[in-house]
Amino acid sequence: MKSIFRVFSYLRHYPGLAVAQLLCAIGMTLAVFVFPNATGHVIDKIIPNPARHHEFSFWIIIALLGFLTKDGLNSLRIFINNVFEQKVIFDIRSELYAKIQRLPLRWFDTRRTGDIMTRVVEDVTNMERVLIDGVEQGLVAAMQVLGIGVFLFFLNPTVAAWATLPVPVLAVGAWIYSTQGRDRYRNQRNAASDLNALLHDNISGVRQIKAYAAETAEHARFNRFSDQLRLTTLRMMKWWSIYSPGMSFLRMTGYVLVLAFGGAAVMEGTLTLGDFTKFLLFLSLFYEPIDRLNSLNQMLLSGKAAADRVFEILDSEDEPNAVAGAVLPEKITGHVRFERVCFSYQEQPTLHQVTIDALPGQTIALVGSTGAGKTTVLSLLARFYEATSGVITIDGIPIDTLAKSSLRDRLAYVTQEPFLFNGTVRENLLLSKRDATDADLWSALRSAHAERFVRELPEQLDTNVGERGVKLSGGEKQRLSIARALLKNAPILLLDEATASVDSETERQIQDALDRLMENRTAFVIAHRLSTIQNADRIYVLEKGSVIEQGTHATLLAHGGKYAELCRKSFLATEDAAPEAL
Repeated sequence: MKSIFRVFSYLRHYPGLAVAQLLCAIGMTLAVFVFPNATGHVIDKIIPNPARHHEFSFWIIIALLGFLTKDGLNSLRIFINNVFEQKVIFDIRSELYAKIQRLPLRWFDTRRTGDIMTRVVEDVTNMERVLIDGVEQGLVAAMQVLGIGVFLFFLNPTVAAWATLPVPVLAVGAWIYSTQGRDRYRNQRNAASDLNALLHDNISGVRQIKAYAAETAEHARFNRFSDQLRLTTLRMMKWWSIYSPGMSFLRMTGYVLVLAFGGAAVMEGTLTLGDFTKFLLFLSLFYEPIDRLNSLNQMLLSGKAAADRVFEILDSEDEPNAVAGAVLPEKITGHVRFERVCFSYQEQPTLHQVTIDALPGQTIALVGSTGAGKTTVLSLLARFYEATSGVITIDGIPIDTLAKSSLRDRLAYVTQEPFLFNGTVRENLLLSKRDATDADLWSALRSAHAERFVRELPEQLDTNVGERGVKLSGGEKQRLSIARALLKNAPILLLDEATASVDSETERQIQDALDRLMENRTAFVIAHRLSTIQNADRIYVLEKGSVIEQGTHATLLAHGGKYAELCRKSFLATEDAAPEAL
């Protein structure tokens, strides 16, 4: 139950609310004693004695006030508990999201987006049930069982012993159900997560599904995952269908035992009718919270399975220097150096002994066949991944000693596949510079040759671009992505096929903007088009993760090696191919 204790550890941040709940629970426990005692007093003292009939109304009012006090305190406790619970759940979700942001990209490479979403939304909500019912049912029920149990033994120890005889059996049954049910609840949560992950992927890829007429096949795959969730849920509920009625039967035997031995005591004259009635009333108040505790057992198992999945993320190792670390000086020259850098994805080597030297203000072009390791070089510079060996420095400072925020604040990255968030044009641009003015935004759009199409949008800067920018063309998304990088105005630029999604005319326009942007800045450029890289200060040719050639465009062509071969094979195209005549 370590995970459950960790959930409740969040409660310590709000001691005032915890004390208020405890006081309400104590008051409610005391209030439940009013009605049975008033009933017993009326039966034994008032009804048989005509001289005291005038007190009857007083005790009726006392009984009513007992219920009013109990339910009034319960109403206050529920309100406090919900405030309490929502504050704690907010803290857990906030901590979980902050943790996710600190995790390395390597962690995300082996996780499904739908599964992560399930943990943040659904699993945290199931943890919430532990806090609501755990406090609401657990605390109040436990105090009520303890208080009434002690009072029953004070009232008549013999009858109380028979009345509470099923309790140890109930405890053993609850323990068996808890220990045997953990895997069932965990499997059910995992099946629900698998289904959500599949649903997320299929909704995101709905165009591909329709394009390949794969609706029937994907529906069948969805049904398989859904059926697995059905089976795991049924397996879980099968045991509940045995456990819950079984516990109910054991509780009812307590009533039968009181009827048998309490009734016998009344007939023998050792127990008054009023006390016998009180016993029956108190017994219902004794076993009713036990019933809630049994239901709480199921909720705790579900909450524990969810908590385990949430804490699995919280316990994952942060990326190095996610928050802490050295800070780059305010002014940097932008001298970037890779010294004998190696890197592997899992066990597959990706880079081997790579040495690259980019002097301040130079443009470095990275070329090579697909899978040569070009994008990995940029990913290591941005510290999306950590080098296996070797060192990468900026102005002589090893980047693995820097705080990630300080490093990435000096980088502007345009990825091969432009990504836009489901928001407005303005919101997507402000991602790189939160305090940018509208004039700054339009200037960046103008430099990226995106101003014209943005002004033609229905609400211009405030137009929603849809999920992943679905309302825009590929070229438009890429130009907005470039405008975002231009707006950041960082001293080091990383351009991964930044003009891949635009036509030749737009590419020439954007290249002009990028040429101006790269002045006096260090830039790393990955491109297949010769026009993009031929003016680079230095070109590095990668093959199977190693640098096999380096030099200028002219020297590499004259060398007649891999670079020249790529040019001859039109892997590096000088212009878009003209359509063949028909």
